[in-house]
Amino acid sequence: MPRFSDGPAQKAGLRAALVDRCRGLAAGEGGSAVVEFVFLGLILLVPVVYFVLTVAALQGASFAATGAADHAAKSFAQAADEAAARTAAESAVRVAMSDFGLAEHSARLVLACDRSPCLQAGAAVQATVHVEVPLPFSPVSSGFGLTIGRIEASATQIVGRFR
Repeated sequence: MPRFSDGPAQKAGLRAALVDRCRGLAAGEGGSAVVEFVFLGLILLVPVVYFVLTVAALQGASFAATGAADHAAKSFAQAADEAAARTAAESAVRVAMSDFGLAEHSARLVLACDRSPCLQAGAAVQATVHVEVPLPFSPVSSGFGLTIGRIEASATQIVGRFR
């Protein structure tokens, strides 16, 4: 074991030996930095991009559910009879889902009125839309069950006296 108290000449010799050893170890790694950068970049970048796409899918479904509930309540409150009102509300939900690229079967509409009949003047109509948000790049089918979560939005509209 070398002693450091022997003088500056021995310290310089130890430094030179250490530098030579480090150069020898690094000599076999020429060009591997590019490979490591690309490999680690892919490993880290792919999950981050998928996370961003997942959050974007949730946000898009939230916008779709809000718009669908709002338009369904308005369509229901402005219709002439209850059968036409339900058809108009369901059509509004289908249009909102297709505008945001979601499948029709991923949304469910629930209509509720505070009075009976629903379309009498002053009645409050509440439309609630439940949307199952699929995972990005997953096969979209009703039986597959690969969803991020469920988004729910509701809107209330008062039936006007003059329609």
